Amino acid sequence: MARDLYAIPLRLIVGFGFMQHGWAKLARGPDDFIHILHAMGMPLATLAGWATIIVELLGGLLIMLGAFIPVATVPMAAVLIVAIVSVHLPNGFSSIKLQSFGPHGAHFGQPGYETDLLYLAGLAALCVGGAGFLSVDGWMRRKLAHRPG
Repeated sequence: MARDLYAIPLRLIVGFGFMQHGWAKLARGPDDFIHILHAMGMPLATLAGWATIIVELLGGLLIMLGAFIPVATVPMAAVLIVAIVSVHLPNGFSSIKLQSFGPHGAHFGQPGYETDLLYLAGLAALCVGGAGFLSVDGWMRRKLAHRPG
């Protein structure tokens, strides 16, 4: 059980991060995000926009709960890979691009793919190591192990 404790902070930060991104898209209005996807030339932008929001919100919740990790991580990884290829790759690796500093504070450029890779690494670690003892997956595994017959 103690060796599974790594999964708790990993699940919380990865899950919350995804949910935060999904909630931001939903709160600003999905049409704004879909408009951005259209402007980028994304095929099926309306479907892709809604799918991204749902994956980020539902996937984030499942990760936080440690539920269905091997299944939940697949669409989440797909969202990250599409974001890397279509948005962040041309901006290089670093997520912090300080452009200038003026009287109103720092001005940053477009982020690179660093953060997306960190999220992918977190998802991979959870797939390989499992969600841990204190998770829905851990509870289901224990329940099935003690099932008669």
